[in-house]
Amino acid sequence: MRRAATREARRRSKGAPRDIEDIATLKALGHPLRMKLYRALYVAETATASQLAATVDEAVSLVSYHLRKLAEHGLIEDADSPGGDGRERWWRTASDGVRTRDVDFSEAPEDVVAHSALSRLSLEQRGELYRDFIDARSAWSPDWRAAAFSSEVFTRMTVEELRQLSTELHALVQRHKDRAIAAEEAGDREGREHVALHFYGFPFRP
Repeated sequence: MRRAATREARRRSKGAPRDIEDIATLKALGHPLRMKLYRALYVAETATASQLAATVDEAVSLVSYHLRKLAEHGLIEDADSPGGDGRERWWRTASDGVRTRDVDFSEAPEDVVAHSALSRLSLEQRGELYRDFIDARSAWSPDWRAAAFSSEVFTRMTVEELRQLSTELHALVQRHKDRAIAAEEAGDREGREHVALHFYGFPFRP
């Protein structure tokens, strides 16, 4: 039953991410613990407050409060309870992730500050995730250590060239993600681990 619920969550995850366009939802997500909870729930696909509390090492009551705040803004929603056990409330993300655009928060100075704060928080938590891997790298098998990668490339582009690169990278990742989901649903589960992919592309002047 748990596996069936997981397959359903993965089928739903093939939809588009939600575009956050209002400042209230932006601020709701731009809280350190809420962002951690959202990421943990996205990875788990469905989970209870107790399970998420163990993941982020916080009290269940505090986690429950912040989950309700995320739900108030439509970022997460109720999920079916595996096995029909209704004693605990199960959650899932309401979309395949979220994204923000600078253009939606560029008119009012306070919106610019809030969007910048969320972007910095996201960067910090992504960096924390990668630092955890570096610190534990020796515990992974040689094959996983060889497959993991991190790179930095400097080049000169136009706005349109950078936009095209972004589109092609996301399309490539989505194809690999869909292929991996299909293979796992077909029974190919051996050797699979959660994998994080972080991409950045931005202009700078040296």
